[in-house]
Amino acid sequence: MINSQDIKNGVCIRMDGRLYFVIEFLHVKPGKGNTIMRVKFKDVVDGRVLERRFNIGEKLEDVRVERRPYQYLYADGQDYIFMNQETYEQVPIAHDLITGVDFLKEGMVCDVVSDASTDTILFAELPTKVELAIAYTEPGLKGDTATNTLKPAKLETGAEIRVPLFINEGEIVRVDTRDGSYCERVR
Repeated sequence: MINSQDIKNGVCIRMDGRLYFVIEFLHVKPGKGNTIMRVKFKDVVDGRVLERRFNIGEKLEDVRVERRPYQYLYADGQDYIFMNQETYEQVPIAHDLITGVDFLKEGMVCDVVSDASTDTILFAELPTKVELAIAYTEPGLKGDTATNTLKPAKLETGAEIRVPLFINEGEIVRVDTRDGSYCERVR
């Protein structure tokens, strides 16, 4: 159990039979009345954001979670097979439990978050930025660097993103896996 005033970002809480991660908290002392904690939670399963208020001293059930590096090996139907970097154990993870799955390529190391008490996998998280090769895009023309115009490009993983006009096929770009946006060209 954890007291409501001990809540910090990243803490995992079990409420109403569901698991939530704290993404934002605020200690509020109104002019009258008791001090409260205003907390924003993110549901582990479906990603919905929930806001709740707690009185100071209120008890909450905290869940101990572990983050471990796992290497992506291959896809098997709707499951993706990952290997634990420490024990070399292979585990399947469902498609919908992987954030940024469109940018996942073989050999990539991801963080897998699991409930320490039951060893159930909650979700897998790709690195924030990954480097991928451009598989196909229309060729760029000389002088196309002056504007902020974007064109569609297909990555080696099959995902489509928008890149500047000067990016050509075969080049390596850095992509933000949270929203699928182009960051920069890697030289």
